[in-house]
Amino acid sequence: MIYAIQELFARRDLLYILTWREVKVRYKQSVMGLLWAVLMPLVIVCAGVVVRYAFSRVSGTPLLVSDLASVTVKAAPWAFFVAALRFGTNSLVSNSTLVTKVYMPRLAFPISAVCGQLLDFLIAAAVIGISIHLLWLPLLIGCLILLAIAIAVITSAASLFFRDVKYLVDVFLTFAIFFTPVFYESSIFGQWAPLILLNPVSPLLEALTTTVIQHQAPSLPWLCYSFVFTALLCMTSLAMFTKLEPLFAESV
Repeated sequence: MIYAIQELFARRDLLYILTWREVKVRYKQSVMGLLWAVLMPLVIVCAGVVVRYAFSRVSGTPLLVSDLASVTVKAAPWAFFVAALRFGTNSLVSNSTLVTKVYMPRLAFPISAVCGQLLDFLIAAAVIGISIHLLWLPLLIGCLILLAIAIAVITSAASLFFRDVKYLVDVFLTFAIFFTPVFYESSIFGQWAPLILLNPVSPLLEALTTTVIQHQAPSLPWLCYSFVFTALLCMTSLAMFTKLEPLFAESV
């Protein structure tokens, strides 16, 4: 496991090349170009506005500007997370020729697929107005990136052995937004809020709302939970990947 990290660090130039290739391939011959980076978060924001309006009608409370701002702040990170998992899951299968014929650290494929989505995220975040000067943001976004990488490492390896994994991930991501506080805050569930916060992405998104909109420190207990969960998943995914890596060529 440690050797895999050392090898990846030694070949970090390869990670850069693969990441840049991900970006170029995605925007090649694209009419809208970088506007696609803003489109998906905007779609999420529009859907969130509809959901928040429905909540306000049912509860009889007015729709506040802070409610809309909350959805707006969380749209870009969620769009990044979804895209990172989709591209990351398919990264080894889509590079099967390189996996079987060229020796290189295979861990670079899912990581570069996730990192390739960072450009979209930075563009969307800049347009939406997330301030990069807030001290909590690098920590929160860094944890979200590591969580996406850890999951993508697992799903990319699994998809080599079971092609159905890609479709299962797509189905999961389609419904995951309803179990993640993107359109709402976990507090609306009262005593059941901890069930929503068990999703490790949830505390990160709510922390973004707290720091960016309310300018307050996030809930440290739940934030620590996300950090610990991410750290454990990173170690687990790396151990699983290195154990399965010798079998990759046979499964392509």
